[in-house]
Order: sequence, then C-alpha cells, then structure tokens
Amino acid sequence: MCGIAGIFHLNGAAVSDNQIKRMTRALAHRGPDGEDVYVNENIALGHRRLAILDISPKGAQPMSSKNGEWVIVFNGCIYNFHELKRQLQARGHAFVSTGDTEVIAEGLAAYGPAFFERLNGMFAVGAWNSKTRELWLSRDRYGVKPLYYYMKNGVLLFASEIKAFFSHPSFSIGLNYGSLNEYFTFQNQFTYQTLFEGVYMLPQANTVCVNVLSTEVQHRSWWDYDFSEPDEKMGFEEARMETNRLFSRAVARQMVADTPVGSYLSGGMDSGSIAVIAAKHTDRLFTFTCGFDMSEVTGVEANYDERRDAELTANFIKSEHYEQVMNAGDLSWSLPRLVWHLEDLKVGMSYPNYYISRLASKFVKVCLQGTGGDELFGGYPWRYYRIFKSLSQKDFFNQYYDFWQRMVPAGQFASLFTDNVLKKIDLNEPRAIFEKVFLFNHKLSYDTPENHINNSLYFEIKTFLPGLLLVGDKLSMANGLEERFPFLDNDLVNFAQKIPVRYKLGNLEEMKRVNENEFRDKRSLYTEFNDGKNVLRKAMEDVLPKKIINRKKQGFSAPDESWYRGENAEYVKELLLNKKTVSSEFISQQFIADMVNEHIEKKINHRLLLWSLMNFEWWCRIFLNGERIN
Repeated sequence: MCGIAGIFHLNGAAVSDNQIKRMTRALAHRGPDGEDVYVNENIALGHRRLAILDISPKGAQPMSSKNGEWVIVFNGCIYNFHELKRQLQARGHAFVSTGDTEVIAEGLAAYGPAFFERLNGMFAVGAWNSKTRELWLSRDRYGVKPLYYYMKNGVLLFASEIKAFFSHPSFSIGLNYGSLNEYFTFQNQFTYQTLFEGVYMLPQANTVCVNVLSTEVQHRSWWDYDFSEPDEKMGFEEARMETNRLFSRAVARQMVADTPVGSYLSGGMDSGSIAVIAAKHTDRLFTFTCGFDMSEVTGVEANYDERRDAELTANFIKSEHYEQVMNAGDLSWSLPRLVWHLEDLKVGMSYPNYYISRLASKFVKVCLQGTGGDELFGGYPWRYYRIFKSLSQKDFFNQYYDFWQRMVPAGQFASLFTDNVLKKIDLNEPRAIFEKVFLFNHKLSYDTPENHINNSLYFEIKTFLPGLLLVGDKLSMANGLEERFPFLDNDLVNFAQKIPVRYKLGNLEEMKRVNENEFRDKRSLYTEFNDGKNVLRKAMEDVLPKKIINRKKQGFSAPDESWYRGENAEYVKELLLNKKTVSSEFISQQFIADMVNEHIEKKINHRLLLWSLMNFEWWCRIFLNGERIN
C-alpha cells in the first residue's frame, strides 16, 4: 500500500524537513500517488502513498487520531477493519475516511499499542505518541510488510526499505560479515540482521517502544506459530469443510479495495483456488501468468512452463488473462534492478517475480498471491520425510540442518570465503542460529514422526516463508503493486495449525512402514510420496478442475540450470570470473571458478549457488561501490 520512514532524535535535537523528505522520496516507487511528512521537534514521519482504500485526500498519511495523541504512518492492509471500526464507533469514535488507516489511529487512541494484536492483516506501522513522547513500531503476525531500523549515536531511523537510510548523515554503508556467513549457508537470514552493518529487520509479530532513555531496540513478541497441539479429535470431513469455509472467507476479505484487484495464476492448486473464489466476488477478474521460452531447456526443467495449466483455470473462470513469457536474456537486464530493490538478499531465483509483478501493475494495484499454503498445509513432503523417523532432537537437527545448508557442498564451506572474511566470522555460527529457531518455542517435542513434521512446518514458516514474503513485497512494490496473501488470514492460520498431520500428508501411515534402507536412491523415495496438502486438495475438489487438483507440486522458477549452461553461460562467467569482479574481496575466486566450471560441465547443478554469487556481486557493485543502475 505504501512506503513509510521515520527519524527519531533521542538526544532531543530537531529533525529537519529536508532529512525526512529525502528518506521518503527514496521510497517513491512504493507510493507513486502522493507523499507527505510530519515533523515535530525531534520526531519526523514520512509517507509515500499507493492509494487503494479511500483514494480521496481523507485517506492520506501521516494521519492523527481525533484526540491528537497519536500520529501514524502505515504500510499494508487490515482485512477486519470494518469490524474494528464498528467496535470503535460503539465506543464513541467518529470517522471521516472510509479506509483502514484511520481505524488504526483511533484504535491506538482507544486501546493503546495492544490494539496491534487485534489486527487481521499485513502491516508495518510507525506510531508517535505526542503525550508520552514515545515512538512505537509494530509489524504483522507473519512478516508480510518489511520494517527496518538503524540506531546510532542517539538517532533512530526506520523505513520500509534500507535505501531510505542512505541520505541520512548518521548512516554509513558497511558489510555485515555475520549476515554474509548466514546468507551463504541458507540462502536466507534466519536472524533479523541484514547484509548492511547495523541495520535490522523488526521481527514479525513484534511491537516495540523507543523513547529518549532507550539505548537499543528491545524486541517484544506478542504471537507465534504453534503446530504443537493438533486437535486429534478432529474428523477429516470437519477439517475439509472448515478449510474450505475459512479459505473462501479469507479470499473474499482480501478483495477489499477501491481499485481493481487481480490474481497471479500458475498452473497449481493454491493460486488456482484463489482465482476461482476471487472471480465470484468481482465482475471480471484479471489474472497473470509467467511462462518461459523452453527451446533450449532440457531435463526436469522442461516442465517448468505452466502456461497451459494456467490457461485451463483462466478459461474455467473466464478471467481477463495476461501472460509474460521470459527468455534467458531477461536475466542480465533485470538482475541489477532486482538487487537494488531487494537490498537484503533472500531465497532463490526471483527475477520472474519482478517481471510478473511489472505486468500485473499495468492493469491493477492489488494482486492476490498463493504464498503460505505450502507452509501451513504441508506442501513439501520430500523435505519432511527426510527427518520424520529421527530418533531424537539431536538426530532431527543433524538431518534437517544438512538439508538447509543447501548451497555449498559439504566440506567446502571454509574454502568459500577469502582469508580476510574467515578471520571475521565463525563458521559454526549458522548451526547455532538454525537450532535457536526451534529452541525459541519451548512447546516443541521430538519423539514421534508427527512431532518431527510439525517441527518442520514450524521451522519453515518461521524462516523460509518470511524470505518469500520479503521478495514478494520488494519486487511487487518496485512496480507500485500490492500483493495480498489469502492463506495468511488469522482465522485460517489458527485453524490450519490445529489440523492433524495425517490429514495434511495423505501417505503418512504408508510412509511409516517403509524401510528406507531398501532404497538405493532415497531422493526418489521422498519424491515418490508427493502427497502434501491432502486436506486442502480435498477442500478444493468442488472448486477447481481435477487436472489442477491432482497436479504435482512445482515451484515458480525459471529454467536456470539449463540457461546457466547454455544461453547465459557467458553472462555468468563475465560477471563472476572477471578482473572487475568486486565480490572477490570476500569470496574466493578459485572457489567461484570451480563452481562455475562444475555447473557448465554438467558435473553438479549449482544453480542456487550461482544465483546467490551473482546477486552478491551486484550487491557489492551497487551498495559498496556505488554503481548506478540505468
């Protein structure tokens, strides 16, 4: 919906209009429909607007509560704001706008910061209490909307994107070596540090308070996922029907907008289910699919183009359907732009996300997205079955960590970094970070296959999902588009956590009886039981065509394994094996050369690693060397 920024001088020094305006304008792509700032002595709030709800001036921000106590800037969308508005009106609060921002402002006036916990939606909020002279920052349950902060020498900066900090005199760019270690272990960050030294992400489901006495930002979590107490008395039919009801309601809730709404449409069940239900709530739904030129693609990647199945669903619902067809040449043009917008590198090959959101933004301001269904309903069975017969917590950690340390071959990690980097990092730290994700939740146990699978769901929804959400936000907002996630509806999430594992994985009992030692290729065993999201499939049987319901899980990715060996091989070598390669200060050139050659010669598929190496090279060029993007 927007981009937000703020400056708080804890030392009491006045903030200038120009400082907050420069920060706010760095976020112009997130909000092309307007901008404004609030400045009062040592506090300043800035806002860029993407007008979706109440597109009149009455919905503009920064916005104050009627009693003048609170001033807020808000990025996101609250799906239960009509219900909350009625409750506030019953308490005597009056409203002049028809949007959700005013509901947050008046909710804070009525209930204080605890009001954030009542919100069903995605949000990042900066709220200034003029009475207590305190700044409150809060972020939604799931971490859909980003909120970064930086604190140094009595100055706190916060913003939707890190680039907003660049113009402030208190900020300087430096590489966080610990985060670099974490990224090349997991292709992600499991902590809340970033590649930028001193810059942190506010954790999801956190509300924090900063005042003139603060020396650091103390995280205060008010919610967490909990798969540890499934309702074993629940019948399968109850699970199926309630999933259908809550999911349908979630899609309807997230259609709220005063501008056109569209839906991404792959060939799979999650996006197809959303599109079919969304089509019932609008006269004509816009749908968008990304496909790939497959003329030089071989192997399993030959099935990556999903346009035919997407067209089947689009024809079924009679949507206004548009397709983006990508080819190998789209990588080199988009990669620097992608890194500029991502800033903090996360997860896998995401440039198709950039192209499909750019296409959708030409027709709509809001697009529904299927992210979250896999993490809630068990969409990755080949991951869970690797560890579900673990004998203990230690056994579980060992097997699962081996899987998630997924980019650099075992035993070669120490050869990845230069000697200078190795002196500044602890190669064992990522393992400790990995285990802390589980140890944060004291309810987890490790004594049954069901426990192991629920622990896997907890881990992935706490780590992998936030990475996907960050990529989705940054690359859609790069094009002035808001993505929404019907699977991440509070009521649906609460219920999905209670569904027994045996309803999510259809072959669980059969898998328990399998002797893994009888299989030479365990990978084929794990993929054979591609039985995830069983209850969701059954819930959608009356909604989607059978071909889509029964389709095997497939990720949204370009055929980069083939392209890196073929049409993009020269680009990969030019970027990574060049005298001008900037990242060689941190990454061993010999290691890079070995990985590139092994991939091109078809010895090992290093597509994930090559993607991350290219991303980091552009990160160094743009943020450390100041290279401009045309």
